[in-house]
Amino acid sequence: MNNFVYDIPVKVYFGENQLCHLGEELKKYGSRVLLTYGGGSIKKIGLYDKVINELNSSGLEVFELSGIEPNPRIDSVRKGAQMCKEHNIDVLLAVGGGSTIDATKFMAAGACVDHDPWDFLSEKWSPIEKALPIVSILTLSATGSEMDCGGVISNPETKDKIGRLAPPMLPKVSFLDPTLTYSVNAYQTACGAADMISHILEVYFNMEQDLYMLDCFMEGMLKTIIKYTPVAIQDPENYEARANLMWTSSWAINGFINGGKRLAWSCHPMEHELSAIYDITHGLGLAILTPRWLEYCLDETTVSKYVQFATNVFGVEASLPPMEIAREGIRRLSEFLFDTIGLQRTFTEVGIKEEDFPVMARKACGNGTLKGFKHLNQQDIEAIFRMCL
Repeated sequence: MNNFVYDIPVKVYFGENQLCHLGEELKKYGSRVLLTYGGGSIKKIGLYDKVINELNSSGLEVFELSGIEPNPRIDSVRKGAQMCKEHNIDVLLAVGGGSTIDATKFMAAGACVDHDPWDFLSEKWSPIEKALPIVSILTLSATGSEMDCGGVISNPETKDKIGRLAPPMLPKVSFLDPTLTYSVNAYQTACGAADMISHILEVYFNMEQDLYMLDCFMEGMLKTIIKYTPVAIQDPENYEARANLMWTSSWAINGFINGGKRLAWSCHPMEHELSAIYDITHGLGLAILTPRWLEYCLDETTVSKYVQFATNVFGVEASLPPMEIAREGIRRLSEFLFDTIGLQRTFTEVGIKEEDFPVMARKACGNGTLKGFKHLNQQDIEAIFRMCL
């Protein structure tokens, strides 16, 4: 068991009617605010007006950047960083889902340097030593970006989608009101659930000895997602379901479950290459990949973890042979993703072509080996991709 450090100093306002604290929190960092958001859904649900009223009543000067893409692009980051410099922005306010928050993080970092923000993510890998303060208002339960220091940005010119973690990009304050997710449609709710599940399984499937309580915590979160996602899809304004999903999304990726584990993630690097080329929804790509990845990694050396997963999360009969238990766990996960919450199950259905597998696989493993639960080279990743057709 490895030593570890856990340090996530994000102040969270959870629940309804908490935006009355927005102005006071922003004013701790200055008076000039860059408000960032996506395609305008926050205006349809009335959130935009509430935010603007709070900012105006607090005497804050507001600048706006809208149109941030679902797979946020470097051009939006560049634009935001430039606006921060031109208007001497003190603090950034991201209102939306993970895409808006991710982009805003890199805007905040880009505002503090003279070079192109893409240098943070490209081969130059410039250090992220400073970022302007970030406050977030979450409208979609999925990525957990509201409570972590990471983000993923796409570059259509190079067909790259790259993620990075850096402590200066951690939000100072996040507002999590489950009622703001009532308008999220069934498809996006399902994709968000798949994203959360992947965040947990990327850590859970690990043969390193670690804290038993963390496995129990992860199993509890998985059972929460499995219980409440269908409820939220059938009854979008069910507060209990939306609240459980929202809080789970934050804790699935804020670092708590990592403990002392050191292995790299597997499905996320593979999925990033899918959405870099095809611009598909991140959670959908993860849903298609995850069961196939689990099938590919199953062998006599890893089967015990699958048995633990299948029996503790899905209640598979523990007296069955281990391999049978393992395969039943994968089957039930697939059934949940593709039948219960209705996500598409193959690359073919979403238009992903086999001709792109070599380049996607090569980039996913960084021209070497993806050192995750089971180490994967380019040929391994191509094989997993073929299983998804």
